[in-house]
Amino acid sequence: MTKDVVKSLIALKQQEIPFKVYPRDEELPINIAKIITVPGVRRCGKSTMMEIAINSLVNNGIDRRRILWIGFDDERLRNLSADNLDIVIAAYMEMFPDIKICDVYMFFDEIQLIDGWEFFVLRVYKSYCKNIYVCGSNATMLSSELKSALRGYPLEYPVYPLSFSEYCRFKGINTSPVLESDIARLRVAYNEYNSASAFPEIVLSTSQIEQFKMLQSYFDTMILKDLAEHYSVTNIGVLRYFIKLIMDNLSKPTSINAIYNDLKSQGVKISKNELYLWADYACNIFMFIRLPKYTRSLIKENNSLQKYYCIDNGLRNAVLLPQSNDLGKSLENVVMLHLTRNLLPCDKLSYYSGIAECDFVLQRHDSVIELFQVSWSLTDAKTLSREVKGLTEASAATGCNKLTIITTDEERTIVHDGYHISVTPAWKWLLTYHQSL
Repeated sequence: MTKDVVKSLIALKQQEIPFKVYPRDEELPINIAKIITVPGVRRCGKSTMMEIAINSLVNNGIDRRRILWIGFDDERLRNLSADNLDIVIAAYMEMFPDIKICDVYMFFDEIQLIDGWEFFVLRVYKSYCKNIYVCGSNATMLSSELKSALRGYPLEYPVYPLSFSEYCRFKGINTSPVLESDIARLRVAYNEYNSASAFPEIVLSTSQIEQFKMLQSYFDTMILKDLAEHYSVTNIGVLRYFIKLIMDNLSKPTSINAIYNDLKSQGVKISKNELYLWADYACNIFMFIRLPKYTRSLIKENNSLQKYYCIDNGLRNAVLLPQSNDLGKSLENVVMLHLTRNLLPCDKLSYYSGIAECDFVLQRHDSVIELFQVSWSLTDAKTLSREVKGLTEASAATGCNKLTIITTDEERTIVHDGYHISVTPAWKWLLTYHQSL
């Protein structure tokens, strides 16, 4: 009976090809003979990325019959174990006896629900098939655990909520403007993007009430399943409050010790070590991205306060209901996410703090290659002076002379004490900034 279910699932998925999906800026690699894992925050489109890869394969002439996709969250497969996962291969070979198993592309969604699944995947990879894709929920297997389970074999391709260009694509907005009206639409779209959610399902929803309810549901599931259930956290109320405190401190150095003292003063019984672990857990599930302070000393970096950025502005807004003065924080969060999407394996991102501050320091190997400040507007003279001072001080400390200020809608070049600082509007920078070696 289980074999018949597997056959049915394979056939049904093949019938859906090509999948009706929106393209993303980046695609998963094909034909590189590796196990590809697809980590990312809940609901960011990990399974869709695998469907895009399948469309690409078919467009390149691969017969859809060579696609083996199994979603292990189907309740009819709940009795499967690692000992009988071979039934998947057997079912496929019975369906297509003329196709060599080494020529198949295997896509395993939520396979982490099967205990001992990693031994099956490694055996298939070593003995039968070199093209294997794996993704699943953070509640069952996190990115770091995938690497450990698969013993260093996989290549990781993280997925994030939509970039601004992807957001525009989902909204049907032209990102190669020629007319002034196109530029105006991009400006409006960016102002929406800065405060809205970039989760694909949310972007495609037209109801604000529905969007809000879905984002609240995302947050609750992240707290209850990805964090509490996965890490066996029992103090849910304190965990929820702790996560909100980090969200509220967006873009500022966050002291876990200060949060601990605050909770202690309120009579909350929690250990400092637990809070540090919870912060790690929240980053592990991609709810936050952590930014260290720039320093040449690893010890000093480890002992310095870190900044936390939220994976999605809309999620944060749905949880905290912030006021309009949060627009600058949202802009900085957008820039941080875009920089993170474009990091190369040899890149490192940090913030600079001395007498003045610089929001982002981009380092490649052992050299700093660009410095970024983020400001909603530079019309105020004090704001302009502060941003320029932060850049020039960071430049003197790092030796980097490529200086950029990203604003909501200003564009010019500032010359100050021999420094040339590029001021660029966020909507334009988000569409044009891509890292390459």
